[in-house]
Amino acid sequence: AQVVSPTNERRDRQPYEVEDGGESLELEVRRRKSCDEHSPTLTRLLSSSYIQSEEQEKQRRTLCRMTPKSAAQRYLSTRGGSYDFSFEDVVLKGLASDGGLFIPEEIASLPSDWHARWKDLPFEELAYEIYSLYISREEIPEQDLKDLIHKSYSTFRTKDITPSVTLDEQKNLHLLELFHGPTFAFKDVALQFLGNLFEYFLVRRNKGKEPQDPSREHLTVVGATSGDTGSAAIYGLRGKKDVSVFIMHPKGKVSPIQEAQMTTVLDANVHNLAVEGTFDDCQDIVKALFADPDMNSTHRLAAVNSINWARILAQITYYFYAYFSLVRKTGQSNPTFRFIVPTGNFGDIMAGYFATRMGLPADKLIIATNENDILHRFWKTGFYEKMPVHGKEAEGGLVEDGVKAAESGVKETLTPAMDILVSSNFERLLWFLAYRTSSVEETNRRRMEAGEKVKTWLDALKKDGGFGVNKEILAAAKENFDSERVSDKQTIQTIKDIYGASVPSATQTNGHTSAAPATTGTQHNGHYILDPHSAIGITASLRSITACTESAQKTGGDPAIHHISLATAHPAKFSHAVELALKDVEGFTFEKVLPEQFVGLEEKDKRCLDAPASWERVKGIVRELVEKEVQAKMA
Repeated sequence: AQVVSPTNERRDRQPYEVEDGGESLELEVRRRKSCDEHSPTLTRLLSSSYIQSEEQEKQRRTLCRMTPKSAAQRYLSTRGGSYDFSFEDVVLKGLASDGGLFIPEEIASLPSDWHARWKDLPFEELAYEIYSLYISREEIPEQDLKDLIHKSYSTFRTKDITPSVTLDEQKNLHLLELFHGPTFAFKDVALQFLGNLFEYFLVRRNKGKEPQDPSREHLTVVGATSGDTGSAAIYGLRGKKDVSVFIMHPKGKVSPIQEAQMTTVLDANVHNLAVEGTFDDCQDIVKALFADPDMNSTHRLAAVNSINWARILAQITYYFYAYFSLVRKTGQSNPTFRFIVPTGNFGDIMAGYFATRMGLPADKLIIATNENDILHRFWKTGFYEKMPVHGKEAEGGLVEDGVKAAESGVKETLTPAMDILVSSNFERLLWFLAYRTSSVEETNRRRMEAGEKVKTWLDALKKDGGFGVNKEILAAAKENFDSERVSDKQTIQTIKDIYGASVPSATQTNGHTSAAPATTGTQHNGHYILDPHSAIGITASLRSITACTESAQKTGGDPAIHHISLATAHPAKFSHAVELALKDVEGFTFEKVLPEQFVGLEEKDKRCLDAPASWERVKGIVRELVEKEVQAKMA
């Protein structure tokens, strides 16, 4: 038998696997016990000096086969209390029992021939290559995974799934369109896949069980949304067997189209809750439900927010896909480029971080945020605080744009998906920063230390409203990231400026199809229309382009850095901001670019319950409605 310990340092090892062989079981036990501290079930089975029965031997071999084959396919909690989870575990759990988020024990490294082998792959095939690095075939066989991917992306309106367009040839400014899924938002890329994963695992677990069988598993999905996550989750899970969906949104604080997309879905397993509070209140309710032992003893809770690892995994694909689109367009084998990501909860840009750590050669990831600027202030000061940092150099998140940040709470802006006080996924990055800057050499101790640091920081955030990090960690954060803060006024101006420019070059650069550009609904008489979140990304891109040009003039470096800005939603989802920007433009009418799927949507029948910002009250609502669903199926 051969057992090889997974570490974050050794990437050239053989897969972690136990094979039938000639060595004694005692030697296998000693190796296993010394190499893998965090697999209690398997270690317990191996701890005897002999196998007492054929059944125990069979169970041991089965567990060995089911154990993921690499550290990138095993998962741990960012807060150090949970280790050695499978992909299925983390998808169905969503949140670790210690309150942390799941991350792979190791970021997967790319195969040596990745560039040559992947550069011309269609989106679905590229997704398979990336997903399979983090999902073992023992958990999801090869053909099953390919079928899941195809089922997930066959719902998109363009073959390329996430096509790129070029907005400005001279400035090397590109836009990655992520809104061609069923709900016209980037979150469809992940949530179509996650919905099918939930169904796949439940069908497998419930095979042969009748509806009346008390052992039949039922999933209760709870999520919070500032607009786009809710509709994407609902469209990904509507009608799924043995799944109940509860989506909370802050009442009156999502756009009319977003609200209509959610509340007009009348499937029996879909439940919308309008919470009297903010998006952060909704997120806090979700976290409280996951942390409640009583709730977890009676319901299998699952998460659809970007705290769920599968959301991050699915989004890694379009970073690689955009890069290969750029390679095809430029004819360069290794162009210099940056990604600019409109950022609220830090999930989308966290996927970009995984892509770069895997080996995607991005120069920088640029956080583009609005006036709720906790992330921007962290990168400027090293302090992560709910309230503005005290001090002249950072008061109000800096004053380059002349707008002071809110003194308390969330400031409502034209970009509601970013109107949050705390970015949940930032915790994942904190773990990697703590791990990378640690002086501890032994891998497991280093992991534990990183988890302890994250727990200390998050406890301080909850108790004191914030925390600071040392200069080494801040420097590590700046290696991969930069940040820009954009005001509402600048957002409106950018929508005007981009629309006002003639954009004949706004055509697809993906290189896979010769069909008409997939930008239908974002172009009007040769002019491109941005949604406000995408406009924040373009504003940050233009600032970065200026900075790169000035730096190149001083240092003699290469000014031709390509900027790929992520377009996160279709402009029709934010008609108020778009009309505010373009209402005085002669000849512009929003109706001409309104997708047919949105026409009459707000007049359709709706179903939604009002709820207070109380996790105990929401818990009661969830229990009551799930019970009704289950009873109806058993009748």
